[in-house]
Amino acid sequence: MEQSGTSALLQGAVQDIASDVVSALRGGDHVRMSGTAAMNDVEGGMALAAVRVVGADLLLPHVLFPTPPAPEALEAFRRTVEAFPPRPDAAPTVMWSHWAMRRTLVRLDPSLTGTPAGEPDTRPGADWLEEAPWQYLTHQLAVLAPLALPGEDCAVARVARGRPVDVARGFVRAVRRRDWQQAAGAGRWLTLLDGVPDTLGLETGLDFVELMGGSDPRVALQVQAARVMRAAGALV
Repeated sequence: MEQSGTSALLQGAVQDIASDVVSALRGGDHVRMSGTAAMNDVEGGMALAAVRVVGADLLLPHVLFPTPPAPEALEAFRRTVEAFPPRPDAAPTVMWSHWAMRRTLVRLDPSLTGTPAGEPDTRPGADWLEEAPWQYLTHQLAVLAPLALPGEDCAVARVARGRPVDVARGFVRAVRRRDWQQAAGAGRWLTLLDGVPDTLGLETGLDFVELMGGSDPRVALQVQAARVMRAAGALV
């Protein structure tokens, strides 16, 4: 029961943070983290764990819009990066997610200007995606949706750029399976890719994903990110 209660608290904290990010994306405002009263929970670190789940997307509005993050959000982000380093044997998605957070921190923290943020040494890079079946590719890219940024040039983005039709197939499959988080993450990538089939109807598809899964703030976050980047006409 204690573990179940902890999981519920973590899920609630993640949803609160994601909701704040969605609000900031819609209004071009700061991420205020208004629901993270647990930020002072030194013992459990619930808020930091929630920030780790949201990952680099916590500060996405400040990457897409020219606004500095609020000090409390930046501090929570920095503490999370320091508290959750990946193990040497961590899965590639864990390493890349952490890299995305470090990269974002370097971008937005003036005190870290000039600090290198080299790509993770996952041995061998993003090769686990190069020949992956399109179903697995889409799943992994959805997990790594925070890497789907305008102008981002990294190994994962290059793989996505080379396989737009496969990602489109994965998007359709996720919609049919009612996996709204995966569909939203794949849709965010597709927004940035050249060569996406016109027959996909991505904009209508994203509207449908938002309608069906938008009660989940993490789905709404990915859909809104896709819309912001689509409106800007940005490409990876």
